[in-house]
Amino acid sequence: MFQPDFAQTADRLPAAWCDYLVSQDWTHFSEEEHRVWDMLFARQVPYLGTRIVTPFLDGIAKLGLDEPGIPDLERLNQRLESLSGWRCVSVPGLVPDHAFFAMLAERAFPIGNFIRSADSLDYLEEPDCFHDIFGHVPLLAHEPVARLMEAIGRLGVQAIANGLGETISRLYWHSVEFGLARERGEVKILGAGLASSFGEAHFAIEAEVPRPRFTVRDAAATGYRSDTFQPLYFVSDSLDAAAAELERLDLAGLRRLAG
Repeated sequence: MFQPDFAQTADRLPAAWCDYLVSQDWTHFSEEEHRVWDMLFARQVPYLGTRIVTPFLDGIAKLGLDEPGIPDLERLNQRLESLSGWRCVSVPGLVPDHAFFAMLAERAFPIGNFIRSADSLDYLEEPDCFHDIFGHVPLLAHEPVARLMEAIGRLGVQAIANGLGETISRLYWHSVEFGLARERGEVKILGAGLASSFGEAHFAIEAEVPRPRFTVRDAAATGYRSDTFQPLYFVSDSLDAAAAELERLDLAGLRRLAG
């Protein structure tokens, strides 16, 4: 029987999402796949160094993500759980929204158990382990984001049960995935979709594209693109301000935004 990558027995796993888990089986990754991770990391970090919020870079160091090769989730979780109580769980690919938000509500972040090929460094049909680990996990070591992600998971479960899935998805997309934030007067990358994408990271910061101030009302009312670069990027007053604003949101507030 499958044994999960964290210290729970299968009969204690939440029913809403346990069926989507697989063993990472870190040894199944080939030398070529580890090389792809190293290529992506070496290309992305120098550009992000002055253009991404500081807690992201702090998280890379704290979690040892600067070590060569695709991270072993068991080793990564030992560091991450001690810092914020979060852990990474392995999944074969995209999971349904109800399962995804249920995972977040339990401080479990899903990691796609595959990596893009060397000839497709800039194209993803669905998020791979580089997007999931490099893009998302460093900020899970930052306590305001750790709290936010748990809160948005709980709210997401409620939202989907009440027909508000699109509204919560827009808030998540325009902050956690493709948001920007001010830090010491500069606009910096916040979202994982930008942190893990070489092309869109450049585009979001350097192109002539609208960058309105982030508010939950405006973000909830704004659609997004999943097939190309975004037509706009919301800019939060700061990383921690965005996290606090989203963490305060409840189902009643979400209903008002949707209405």
